[in-house]
Order: sequence, then C-alpha cells, then structure tokens
Amino acid sequence: MTAAPGKRIIIVGGGASGVLMACHLLRDPRDNCVVTLIERRERVGPGLAFSTDRPEHLLNVRAANMSAFPDDPLHFWHWLSEAAASRFEPCPDPYCFAPRHLYGEYMSQLIAQERAGPDGQDRLTIVRGECRTIEERAGRVVATLDDGTTHLGQVAILATGNEAYDWQQADRHVSPWTAEATRAAEIGKPILILGTGLSMVDYVLTLLQKGFAGPIHALSRRGLLPRVHRDASLVRFDKEDIPFGASGASLLRWFRARLTDHERQDGDWRGVVDGVRPFSQEIWWKLSSRSKARLLEHARAHWDVHRHRMAPQADRQLQEAIASGQLRILSGRMLSCEAGEHGLSVSYRPRGQPAPEMLSVGSIIDCRGITGDPFLSTNPVLQSLLRQGLARVDALRIGIDVSADHAVLDASGAASRRLFAIGPLTRAAFWETVAIPDIREQCTRLARQIGLLAVAA
Repeated sequence: MTAAPGKRIIIVGGGASGVLMACHLLRDPRDNCVVTLIERRERVGPGLAFSTDRPEHLLNVRAANMSAFPDDPLHFWHWLSEAAASRFEPCPDPYCFAPRHLYGEYMSQLIAQERAGPDGQDRLTIVRGECRTIEERAGRVVATLDDGTTHLGQVAILATGNEAYDWQQADRHVSPWTAEATRAAEIGKPILILGTGLSMVDYVLTLLQKGFAGPIHALSRRGLLPRVHRDASLVRFDKEDIPFGASGASLLRWFRARLTDHERQDGDWRGVVDGVRPFSQEIWWKLSSRSKARLLEHARAHWDVHRHRMAPQADRQLQEAIASGQLRILSGRMLSCEAGEHGLSVSYRPRGQPAPEMLSVGSIIDCRGITGDPFLSTNPVLQSLLRQGLARVDALRIGIDVSADHAVLDASGAASRRLFAIGPLTRAAFWETVAIPDIREQCTRLARQIGLLAVAA
C-alpha cells in the first residue's frame, strides 16, 4: 500500500492513550495526518491515571520505561531532568520513580510540541467537549459532541482510557479522588478502604501525609498487596520457549516451572515476570475463551500484584503503617453497611471463615479501581457504538472486541475499516493494555498502519 496524504483522524479521548496516539500520528510528516483530538476534561494529557496533584503519588514504573516513544527510551527521563528537575527531588539515575503528576505534565507538553507540521501548519485541533456519538456515513466517520457540533474524518480512534467505577451507584461508598474522601481524612474516624491494590496504596499514602492517625482497614477478596519493585536480572526468553496456544492450566504449569528453576539459581521472580511481558499480549491472544475465563477467575489477582508493582518508597511507608498496627489488610467480602449515630457499622465475612465480623468506621473509601465491563460504562460514545451495532462487548465482558490490528469488530464480527481502538478498551484482545509501555507499542503499530492505509479523501 502507498501512503495517502491528508488523512483526517479523529481521536476520542485526550488522556495518555489519546495523546500518545496523536503524537505518533503527527511525528512522521510524510503521513501528513490531520488530527482532531476530543477531550471532555479541561486539561489534555493527564487523563484519569495522571490527574493527581499529590506529590506522594508516584509512578509505578521507572522513568526509564515511561518514554512516549519506543525508539527513544530515555525521552521522559531527559524531559524529567531538564524541565521538571527544579520541582522534585532529583533522581540519581533513569531508574527512579517520579511523582505521577509530572507525567501528566509531560503528556501535556508532548501534545503542544508535536502539533505543528514541517510546513508550520497546525495539524492538530483540540476540541473540548464530550463525544456523544460516532457514525459512519458515506465513507466518513462523523463524531457528534454534546453541544451538537460535528467533526468529520476518514478514521476514528477510540482512546477513552480507564473508566472509574460509578460510585453514585454504590451505597455510602466514596471515591478516593473526591473532596468527601479528603474530609474523611480530616475527621479522624476509622476508615474502611475497599480494595488492596495500587489505588488503596495511593489513598493510604495521602492519609499518612495528611497526618491521619486513626485506624485504617483495607478489605479485598484475597487481601493481596501489590509487590514492590526490586532490581532483578531479566530472564530472556526466545519466542520458541513460550507455549503459545496451550491451555491456561498448561501455561500456569510452564510459568511456575520457570519460576522454580530461576529461584533455584538464586534468581528473583521479577526477572521471570518481566521476561514474559514482551510475549504476554500474544499469549493472551492465542488462549481459548475457556482458558481466558479460568485465568481471570483463578490467576488474575495474583498476576496483577506481581505485574503491577509499587515504588520502594511507597512500600516502605505502607509496611511501617502495617507494622504499627494502624493499617490492617483484610481478606473477605463486605456483606452489609448500616448508618448509626456514631458512624457506619460494616459486616464482612473473612475469607475462609463461616461467621461474619463487624467494623465500626466513619467512612468507606472505594479503591477497587476501574471498571472494564462496557455494559457498565457511562461513556456515551461507547454506548452509542454498541446500540448501533458498530461495536460489540467481548464474551468475558472486560472490553470490546477488536482485531489483531486494532480494528473494532461490529455486532456481526466484521472488522471496521475506519474505526479503531487502543488502550484499556482493548484488554479483551490483548490483556496487557493499561501500562504506558504497552500502550505506546499499540500506538506505534497503529500509526504505522494508518500511515499506509488507503482511505478516500
């Protein structure tokens, strides 16, 4: 295929996924893409993941792995050293864990720097508003915003990112990113946190930073905490070593055997997990639906805590709070919650125990993170695509169905020629789609594909 100049691309979502996609499309002037980026938030770049303004919230990936561009791996580190060094304690090397809000600034500056083409013409239009619908009309895609305005393109890319849990539907649950959660820290009454993942870690660090001295209970089904980053020698696998297409059970046996072999040689499990990462998307793609379902049910929580780790600084503070008795990590299920004169009375059943136990708390902070089920999404453009039959929810209800080249599949399973998706929306197909190193690879592939795509002008 030959490059088709002047392609008009619509990107829905101006968080990290959308900004990375735009930057990759605009980076190569030979493609001559014209991009319209639609974002409902005031700031373009941070999105949900990097919108925090708390300095204690650190990236969960080293700076050396956070570059926007795979072919320039220290791009973020160089920006951090030059543009942001005066605003945080300098790191001694590219393997530091920088404050997360700085990555949001990095995204914002990237989009500003990449917007002008070689002829000085602005090839990027940023539209602030909520995209309500995307339709295909006469060989075009038409995006309609909440104010009724429309935008035309040859291709549309869904980059809506992570979607937070709808706390309005949860009785007495409070989002950790709201003013109400801040007030809970100031009141000083015991706090129950639902979830023991990275969102919980962030909220606990904020509580400690604010001087909260009361009891903190963190409850999840298994009570698993994210593991901590450590320096570990990478185990390098060849593609021939990976049992692609094996059942989930066989895959787990293979993985555990690799861990055992490595640990017998005094190796660190992190080296095995990180060595498998370059193959994880293909492994997932080639699993049967049955194996995917079983892995989600039985292995997902354990994989997540080993794969998505926390910075050593965060781990130290968390372990100190646990050792002092201020923070309790509980495994079990919440059964009920009743409001009383002195706060909330919560009943929960500890894992493996027949009888429930009670907690008396002042607030319940919901840190269970994001929702992946499109049927629960409040995103109007996604719901519109599902109603039109231009997209369909995958069988496991963790995303929408897309092809190997990121084309959205319609209700009949046919791949669109004009509608694509990247980032967390594509987890059903690729699984590993939420971290920057994975998303930037998606953007690289899709930008190259669109650069060669022959679409009618």
